[in-house]
Amino acid sequence: MITLTLEEIARAVGGTVHGTSGPVRVTGPVVIDSREATEGALFAAIVGARSDGHDFAGQVYAAGASAVLGSRPVDGPCVVVDDVVDALTELAVYVRDRLDPVVIGLTGSVGKTTTKDLLAQILEQNGPTVATDRSYNNELGLPLTILRADRRTRYLVLEMGAGKPGDITHLMRVARPQLGLVLNVGPAHIMTLGGVEGVAKAKAELPRALPPAVKGGFAVLNADDERVVAMAQQTLAQVVFYGTGPDATVRAEDVTVDPDGHASFTLRTPSGKAPVRLSLPGEHLVANALAAAAVAGVIGVATDRIAEALSSAVRRSPNRFQVTERADGVTIIDDAYNANPVSMRAALRTAATMAAGRRRIAVFGEMTGQAEETAYHHSALGRLVGELGVEILVVVGTGEGPETLAEAARAAGVSVHEVPDRDAATDLVRDLLQPADVVLVKASSEAGLSAVAAALRDQEK
Repeated sequence: MITLTLEEIARAVGGTVHGTSGPVRVTGPVVIDSREATEGALFAAIVGARSDGHDFAGQVYAAGASAVLGSRPVDGPCVVVDDVVDALTELAVYVRDRLDPVVIGLTGSVGKTTTKDLLAQILEQNGPTVATDRSYNNELGLPLTILRADRRTRYLVLEMGAGKPGDITHLMRVARPQLGLVLNVGPAHIMTLGGVEGVAKAKAELPRALPPAVKGGFAVLNADDERVVAMAQQTLAQVVFYGTGPDATVRAEDVTVDPDGHASFTLRTPSGKAPVRLSLPGEHLVANALAAAAVAGVIGVATDRIAEALSSAVRRSPNRFQVTERADGVTIIDDAYNANPVSMRAALRTAATMAAGRRRIAVFGEMTGQAEETAYHHSALGRLVGELGVEILVVVGTGEGPETLAEAARAAGVSVHEVPDRDAATDLVRDLLQPADVVLVKASSEAGLSAVAAALRDQEK
């Protein structure tokens, strides 16, 4: 973050300074985890369901933190406010107003984090880049990302999530991006957003809030998703389409997938074409790569440099199709950060390609947030498990989703095992595993199945 005095921070957030008789400067990062406090940091003391950040004030001062931002005074330099999260938002607005990076906001039902990571790796070639860490894409994570920027920052890449209507509008007010990217619209958060059409309306908040074309606004939209295409009529920004069809401005041609699941294609842009071979597995990542390429092209990065960066890009965020090859030939695929019908299908198809004749085991938990469509989507997933030839399905958890998944897969001829929790799943899969098996672990994050993948990675038979 840029260097600020406590008095500046207090004015920016409407707070009061306590615990100091002289000037105090914040020269380090803004953190909400006391373990991340470093020299010159500002520690935001958030009161949560399980802990109270104010209780860690002594620990962060000992680590060298300059001050605490809290809702009550602590024993040391601090700024006291009514609401710490609101204060972080106002501080982010204050800092954003004093910087001049190219700001990119992106949203979508699937692939936000992967696309953000790919785009950051392209832009880092051109200058200092700050991007959302992991999936910190909400009213707390986005301000923290902005507060990592300083006067050297050339590009600011911000992932934006939507749990309810108005969330993206709020994030756009804080970030004020010049470029906006919408990846897709799918059945994610449909309980709180009002079905898929409600999801589309929420995602459309991003292009609607962009600056008009005459002021440099660009909306980068997925030409392969009809709901995203419709957003072109809801923005005053200049529209750039990407996709696999001939009408897309930025598109992939001659897409192929090798036995290890790595996609290759020709990247075609208005300024030329170049070959790309993704080092990350999954044909579905072609869409993410195209999205990142389209944004980079708008910014002015040459097509050949975009292709080179995409071909060398590595995975930066955990639990997203993270592949581990064990010494006994077993492949563990951890894609358990989150799940919805679209990402489940993509993961299953990629794992099936990678297996190439090896035995496949899927460890699946519930796709949460599907509302009245829970049974429909889980039943369709169970049928797909059978169509793709998965030999063993381990279904974790109880309720309508897991039960309909198991029933449909069993009817499709799959050997199905139902277990109550992740510990039981880990024990069962350990007993079932044979050398050279391919194991895909996936569910919504609430199921915590990344722990299953981690246990299987760490302990071989």
